[in-house]
Amino acid sequence: MVNNVLTIGGVNIAPGETKKIELEMPPLYTATNMSIPVYVKRGKRPGPIMFVSAAIHGDELNGIEIVGRLIRSKAIERLRGTLIAVPMVNVYGVLNQSRYLPDRRDLNRSFPGSKKGSLAGRLANLFFKEVVSKCDVGIDLHTGAIHRSNLPQVRADLDDAEVLEMAKAFGVPVLLNAELRDGSLREAASESGVKILLYEAGQALRYDEFSIRAGVRGIINTMRHLGMLNKSRSKGHNIERFIARQSGWVRAPESGFVTHLAQLGDHVEKGDKLAIIADPFGNYLDSLESPAEGVVIGKQNIPLTQEGEAVYHIAYFSEPDTVAEHVELLQDNLLPPEQHPIS
Repeated sequence: MVNNVLTIGGVNIAPGETKKIELEMPPLYTATNMSIPVYVKRGKRPGPIMFVSAAIHGDELNGIEIVGRLIRSKAIERLRGTLIAVPMVNVYGVLNQSRYLPDRRDLNRSFPGSKKGSLAGRLANLFFKEVVSKCDVGIDLHTGAIHRSNLPQVRADLDDAEVLEMAKAFGVPVLLNAELRDGSLREAASESGVKILLYEAGQALRYDEFSIRAGVRGIINTMRHLGMLNKSRSKGHNIERFIARQSGWVRAPESGFVTHLAQLGDHVEKGDKLAIIADPFGNYLDSLESPAEGVVIGKQNIPLTQEGEAVYHIAYFSEPDTVAEHVELLQDNLLPPEQHPIS
């Protein structure tokens, strides 16, 4: 930054200014112009530069609402440093209600991208160059895939001490130490020295109030931890954080119709029945059983499955029963009892 002026998409933003910027993308073949919406708020006082991004996968809508609520929040009015909020990165995917881009590529496997590459590569390059590379830290918002739900969780390189403290500050019980994937935003950001968290919660093409509230509060908690916002004076129930070093999917042993027994956030023991599979006549075929003690952090939602399909995602903790208790506590903090999504 020259003279402390931040430039994004050719637009200068000085300390104390707030601007909405349109990052020009390749147009549709109908000659319709396309752009990535970017909201930039700069405090008058210095501090970290943070980006918050949503809808890198175009069908993951929870993050769009999280960004919208963050922008409208009174909590960010006395900001130190800079917040760059991007409600939709993959605008093409949002239009088509699709995870992917029109070239059928996954944007989150295309970073850092190339100015002369594929459509996915060019979009990745634009977002990375104009937003990510100018930041110190970032939070990338995701949901489960279509017909799959994720318990609110943070995935990150928890072997990095600074990232670990950010993850703890976010304030959800489940922290998953996740390896970097080739071509992901998280990998490209990490290689550029940007400390980044990935927030996973809810399912594709649906709003989930619990996941949204946990996400908004988590971002604000992280900003307070980084000194971008004043510390909160409110005293809520203390939510413990638990690190899972391993997780795994339980796959269907048969094709058929599924009756789910275990739900998101459940503490399960080794051998517990998670679901029952029946044929179209209602005859019992088989059951899914937990391979070890853990907590359900992801599950398939529809009652149909093919043999070998991933149905339950279980994270393994040293104290899984305590993790489940704190998931319930987080619900109590964020939602009235009648709105609890997890039974």
